[in-house]
Amino acid sequence: MFKRIILVRHGESEGNKEKVFRGRKDFPLTENGIKQAKNLAQALSVFDFKRVYTSPLQRALYTAKIIAETKNAEVIIEEGFTNIYLAEWEGEPKEEIKEKYPDLWNIWITTPENLRIPGIETLDEVQKRAKETLIKIIHNEKEESLVVVTHRAVLKPLIAGILGIKKPYFWRIHLDTASYSIIEYQDKRGFTLTLLNETGHLEEFIVEKV
Repeated sequence: MFKRIILVRHGESEGNKEKVFRGRKDFPLTENGIKQAKNLAQALSVFDFKRVYTSPLQRALYTAKIIAETKNAEVIIEEGFTNIYLAEWEGEPKEEIKEKYPDLWNIWITTPENLRIPGIETLDEVQKRAKETLIKIIHNEKEESLVVVTHRAVLKPLIAGILGIKKPYFWRIHLDTASYSIIEYQDKRGFTLTLLNETGHLEEFIVEKV
């Protein structure tokens, strides 16, 4: 078995622009995010895929639909790719969280894998569900290439999980909005990273460091 998995971070959303924690708060794409998604769709048109799997949140779903249009591909919502749940942090400016919870903020900017707050999903939990979802898709998908559109806090633990990257991994992997990465899968070799954070198709994007 050989599969090419094109991993996509959604286009710029209002939450990215406002510099807030997003989580599952359902921010729409900005005008620039829509433009990014269209440029991304053109870049991905060289690949032969028939299905685009996506998080249900609109910033990912709309990005997925724009990508799918270029190939007349099917869009499939996968709950396993939804964003991390951040409870009361969702929609809050990062600067305010930094001021209110300095100890937790320090964990977030150094080793977010260790962040433990009642009601908030851990990165271990995100990694488990995202990895299980991807493996299920790989074994059910008949085509050689497929696209997955999701979020930064899903892609980072997913990539680390399938490649066996140990903690702390989160801030060692950088992914911009509307970037794409490529992972290949073979039965005898497992997963191989062949491309990370491709942004050559983008004219403008926000570089998020936290």
